[in-house]
Amino acid sequence: MGEEAELVAGDGEEVASTAADVENELIEEEKNKDGEVSPAIIAIHPYEKSVAVAVGSELRLFDLEGDCSVSLIDDSGGSPHTDSIRAIKFGANGRLFASAGDDKLVKIWVTNPWRCIWTVPADKRVSAVAISHSGHYVAFADKFGVVWLIEIDEEKVQRLKFDSKPVPILGHYCSIISRLDFSADDRFIVSADRDFKIRVTGFPKEPLNGAHEIQSFCLGHTDFVSCLAFVCPFGHADGFLLSGSGDSTVRLWDFVSGTLLATCEVRAKAGQLQSNGLDIYSPVTDLCASFDGSIIVAALQNLHGVVLLNCDFPNGNLSVAKVVSFEETYFPTSLVLSSSTRRLWMIMGASNLPMVGATHLPTRLKVISVPEKDPSLNYSHDPVVLEDNEIPGGQKLLSELQGTPDITQEEATLAAAAAAVKLSMRSMMIKKEYNLEKREMRKKNRNDRKAR
Repeated sequence: MGEEAELVAGDGEEVASTAADVENELIEEEKNKDGEVSPAIIAIHPYEKSVAVAVGSELRLFDLEGDCSVSLIDDSGGSPHTDSIRAIKFGANGRLFASAGDDKLVKIWVTNPWRCIWTVPADKRVSAVAISHSGHYVAFADKFGVVWLIEIDEEKVQRLKFDSKPVPILGHYCSIISRLDFSADDRFIVSADRDFKIRVTGFPKEPLNGAHEIQSFCLGHTDFVSCLAFVCPFGHADGFLLSGSGDSTVRLWDFVSGTLLATCEVRAKAGQLQSNGLDIYSPVTDLCASFDGSIIVAALQNLHGVVLLNCDFPNGNLSVAKVVSFEETYFPTSLVLSSSTRRLWMIMGASNLPMVGATHLPTRLKVISVPEKDPSLNYSHDPVVLEDNEIPGGQKLLSELQGTPDITQEEATLAAAAAAVKLSMRSMMIKKEYNLEKREMRKKNRNDRKAR
């Protein structure tokens, strides 16, 4: 029998490859191959001018203003991404964009028109990237726990001439840094890691000179910290920090002092609102918020939907407001919010799936319109999941960002992606053990052992 017969059962029977079967296969795949399952991620221009999706080594872009796909031009003289992209980020004004990942490359792009202006080699695989709100600095973190800083000189951008090297500015002592971000006023850079820590570090006006003082540690999570979001509600000049974790909680912090203000047990609350409940192990995999904190959204590993949270900042209360559910095969791997339009964009997908070839990396994109809140912090009406033809860019955007899977494999592919999503975060955060031969081979391939 052919390949289709292996994937699709006849006479109305269910597809043979269930999510449970695929999850077991994925575990074996992870043990026997170098390629790690990598979740698809999404980023949106701050003024919703363009949308970027990364899956595996592919970077897909759609220009919402021009209603067209973007052909990427690389003026940096560097290599394209050749391994999984782990982080993508727009700058605060949308002028800069950064991408980085397992190929030990950080690529810095300008967005009007789109082109790569600088490819920065890293010593180790890159796990997080951030752009200062001023647009003068790009920071990235590697899997050894070191944060590096690159200065973006406007004159050099115009001349496309970059000769400076990244400078290490702080470290997490061999702990993978999962997220990295600048505060809204660029006074602080915040880094989170797999050892439950959030570090708040002062970011001086001349950050390349001298040591960076630790402002505070935000301690309280009992599992890896997976995501961060700054909010700055009216009347709170310094703002607050939100964090999500493998312990299934979202927490609210006064990050300047490191004080924990509120904890929301998202898994427990969301499980009560979803008919089939949630698994005991349900990490918060992503988190996003509007600048004023009026919209806060979290994704959980085993939730086929998203959780909308309410925060009463003056009283330090954080609670679940609503759960928006999707079909049972849809687990968002990445979220991003367009505050100007109140649209929540999300993507589901993963690379290095069993049954799916390297050139076949489908994703599934959804958009939710989030309503306004009344004075009592209740939503005026339920959030609306947009139909495909209601999404900005419509079918043209979906075709560009989702890929075009074989219809006969689509159900099995979604099952594989759903299972992969459940493993990807856990796999990234677990320390890997290698035999002596593998360790020596990895040492030889380290960029810091190669001649620059």
